[in-house]
Amino acid sequence: MNFENLIISVENKIAIVTLNRPNKLNALNKSTLEELHVAFTHFEQDDLVQAIILTGSGDKAFVAGADISEFAHFSPVEGTKLAAEGHEKVFNLIENLTKPVIAAIHGYVLGGGLELALACHFRIASDNAKIGFPEVTLGLIPGYGGTQRLPRLIGKGRAMEMILTASTIPANVAREYGLVNHVVPKSGLIEFSIGIAEKITKNAPIAISEAILAINASFDRSKNGYEEEINAFGRLFGTADFKEGTTAFLEKRKANFSGK
Repeated sequence: MNFENLIISVENKIAIVTLNRPNKLNALNKSTLEELHVAFTHFEQDDLVQAIILTGSGDKAFVAGADISEFAHFSPVEGTKLAAEGHEKVFNLIENLTKPVIAAIHGYVLGGGLELALACHFRIASDNAKIGFPEVTLGLIPGYGGTQRLPRLIGKGRAMEMILTASTIPANVAREYGLVNHVVPKSGLIEFSIGIAEKITKNAPIAISEAILAINASFDRSKNGYEEEINAFGRLFGTADFKEGTTAFLEKRKANFSGK
């Protein structure tokens, strides 16, 4: 896959997707969102990829927000369409991907960039990360799921404060809040993220996918998370990976999962 705004590499079942607009602090424009849609749709079907790391190029930013120049003169109808299409094609797609997506964030992680990180299954931050939602300073609110995903992670009160004050928080506070799982030096961010991804890829791919779906169901008001878990648990008994995993355990050897 060749893209204008993304750099993609795949090695040892792990894809690294790097947003590559460093001169714009990797700001999300229409073209970049379309490329993200294409890339993640492809990864969902690619059996050679079992985990994905999403990061940004350069030293200054993961993503410093959306490209304001593209929508500064939009009408209400156009603004609504912008948010709706973004939800469907990128942010919801990533959140519901059946392969884990790890956000490796650094520098400025603002606005749409924070929403992109929130859509990932979990986040690892460098110690220079500055995280926030500045939208209300522009007369807007987060429009790509920020008002929904942030409170789920850090609680209503903290989310209200971050969004209404437009304040940024450093990486160590984000970890205290539960917004990021780990904080590491910038120089080791990708290596650390790969290490976690490698741990994931050693496990049964179908079980990983079912776990993601079951966990996400607990936040979906249209679903009963407990029922989703029960049904997923039962389905896995019919997989080759279940037979291999239990056989390997009983035989005291390392399992060799096929993803079937």
